[in-house]
Amino acid sequence: MNDRPNPTTRNWAATWVGLFVALFGMLIVRAAVYAFYPPYSFPAAAWRESLNWLCAIALLLIIRFGERLPFRSVGIGRATVQSSLAWGGIIAVVCGVLGFAIAALTHFNGGSSGAALAKLPLLLTTLIVLRAGVLEELFYRGYAIERLEALGLNRFWAGTVPLLIFAVGHWTGGWANIVIALVLGAVLTLFYLWRRDLVANIIGHFMVDFIANVLPRLF
Repeated sequence: MNDRPNPTTRNWAATWVGLFVALFGMLIVRAAVYAFYPPYSFPAAAWRESLNWLCAIALLLIIRFGERLPFRSVGIGRATVQSSLAWGGIIAVVCGVLGFAIAALTHFNGGSSGAALAKLPLLLTTLIVLRAGVLEELFYRGYAIERLEALGLNRFWAGTVPLLIFAVGHWTGGWANIVIALVLGAVLTLFYLWRRDLVANIIGHFMVDFIANVLPRLF
């Protein structure tokens, strides 16, 4: 079964809408929420997370009912649970080492966004970390890469375009945060292009963010 949409069929319109949601949905949500609430405040975080999950639901509906494709078309269910867990752990180790090295070289301590995140309730912070792992991988890796390839881009540009948007989207944390997002995002992108296992990407991404933002607060 072909899991990729053919741009010459009627599904192309749904795919373009899906790409817009995947590449720009979370950025638009952040801008809209921060227009009404102070950045990183509790109400802003609550609204932002809720709307981000609505974007994810919309994208999943587009995949199933707009494109009429299985979730395998975005890398879900292509590997066993054991394989995804194992590779997710490897991704977490690689990204953790690289992230720590870059943070040490740039003296990055999380910036204002990191400080604000640390002031939110621990449960909300955990939910934010979970959302980052699930949605950012679904949007910028699984969906964007697969659909850009299906629409004719080669592997390099299909991976690079979402990666650049993903990295620049971290500008609120300062230039060092953009660099970290670019490097770690590149690792996640390369892994997805190699394995096409979105679940492993989600696990690795979540573990890195959890260790960096939640685990220290537990101790």
